[in-house]
Amino acid sequence: MSELNNARTHFIQAMSQIGHFWGFPKAMGAIYGAIYLSPDPVTLDELVDRVGVSKGAVSTNVRKLERLNMVHKQVRVGDRKDYYIAETNFWKVLQGVLRQRQSSEFDLALRAVDESLEIIKASDEDEDLAQFYQERIERMSAFFKTLDRIVSAIAALDEFRLSTLHKLLGNNKD
Repeated sequence: MSELNNARTHFIQAMSQIGHFWGFPKAMGAIYGAIYLSPDPVTLDELVDRVGVSKGAVSTNVRKLERLNMVHKQVRVGDRKDYYIAETNFWKVLQGVLRQRQSSEFDLALRAVDESLEIIKASDEDEDLAQFYQERIERMSAFFKTLDRIVSAIAALDEFRLSTLHKLLGNNKD
């Protein structure tokens, strides 16, 4: 294996691990890594070969990456295949990930935390344990609500604000 192929394989594996760390399927991270390091748009079949997962897994994860705005589909006239390119502006990637994370699932989980708190407040059982639970859950609820507000604020940033933030942080490259 050439050094460049070795580096590409190593990078794809690293992206798999990073994706998993952030709560995404390993295959999704690997697929993004393979598309990111491709100088030309790639097809699903090419991704199957590069990443080593089934075409169904590639298709499913590419759709997730599209929803996150991490990859974009290109259609070629006269060609039935779809081609994919990676979003290379990491601020846009971050914004897409944060928008996806700010989903109804998080709202449902946060509501369940608050409901747990209401159950505790209505309880007449062990007052010390109930107080302990209440304090812990209130702290957790406050943290998640603050986190939700932060994510909402970041996700609401428009392109101007993102580019300004990008410049402030000293990254002039995408």
